[in-house]
Amino acid sequence: MTQRTPYSDVVLVCPVTIPYERFSEHSAHRWLGTALKELIAQSGLKKNEIDGVCVSSFTLGSDTAVGLMQHFQMSPRWLDHIPMGGASGVVAMRRAARAVQCGDATVVACIAGDTNQRESFKNTVSAFSRFSQDAVYPYGAAGPNGSFALLTDYYMQHYGATREDFGKLCVAQRDNALRNPHALMKKPLDLEQYMAARPIAGPIHLFDCVMPCAGAEGYLVMRREQAEQLNLPYVEILGTIERHNAFPEDPVQYRGGWAMDIDDLYHMAQVTASDIDFLETYDDYPVINVLQFEDLGFCAKGAGPQFIRDNTFTIDGSFPFNTSGGQLSVGQAGAAGGYLGLVQALRQLTHCAAETQVKNATVGMVSGFGMINYDRGICTAAAILKRGHA
Repeated sequence: MTQRTPYSDVVLVCPVTIPYERFSEHSAHRWLGTALKELIAQSGLKKNEIDGVCVSSFTLGSDTAVGLMQHFQMSPRWLDHIPMGGASGVVAMRRAARAVQCGDATVVACIAGDTNQRESFKNTVSAFSRFSQDAVYPYGAAGPNGSFALLTDYYMQHYGATREDFGKLCVAQRDNALRNPHALMKKPLDLEQYMAARPIAGPIHLFDCVMPCAGAEGYLVMRREQAEQLNLPYVEILGTIERHNAFPEDPVQYRGGWAMDIDDLYHMAQVTASDIDFLETYDDYPVINVLQFEDLGFCAKGAGPQFIRDNTFTIDGSFPFNTSGGQLSVGQAGAAGGYLGLVQALRQLTHCAAETQVKNATVGMVSGFGMINYDRGICTAAAILKRGHA
């Protein structure tokens, strides 16, 4: 395999979250623009000093990142539009870091955001992919609940996971969310309430499902020297991977593309799973968390249920996990959901996570998962990040 070039001297700064709302009549452009405005304010840069932009959104309508630049009155010399859902945050970081490293851009603003008007989610799902429109919806299946019910049922039957296992993760994430002012879920959740929740698509019940909302997330990519000149706390990229349409021969997805590249990830980062202080995963349903525990090397394939039973997942637990509360308790702001874990990891590693801070966090892992078509998500990505000098 070709040796990956390190991301030397390229760093991540200024994690921003535009507080989520259950519904919004504003456009996606407004949410993305607000994230950009906050990045400019936090960094002290002028807008014209940001010469690269990377955008992810499902609700820009007929616009792409190009049209958005006209709205923003910007003329970047590097521009990308990442349509990879839950993998967008890590993939954007990879693209932007190489652009900065190669000199194609000096500062890249990575932003993701979506609005959530009354019909937004229905419209997004109905036009999600050609595969869904041609080969899924005509047979009566519609939307992600049915897809993840299939994955969850398969995993439970093959590996012995129980609803209590998934519930333990959901309860821990809610506990973490109660410390996060941006989380939309404000009420405590216990296992009894989780188990008693109404069924949605067997075996999935209410608290296994994310709630669509509006919001935006963002961060900046620049050289270390510039971050130090601006006196910005920064985070280093130790290693990162992405993979698409992995294991197409599997009858139902029980593993993701991470499994193909995990050795490469740890080799590039020069750390092991035991060095990771916290993990932020894409979590639109709890079963995908368990696949990530296994495929990212924290336990063997099929050992996810026992891993859950052996650990605690709150911020001060034995395995700090989705420390913002994750999408299951913060909300799923469209493509911004693919940034939620990465932005929270930047807060952890710059020690600005406030009440959600993991003590002495130095090395963290972020993973993404996106674009599910019936029985599998076809985008995966992950990154190992390290706290830089303050």
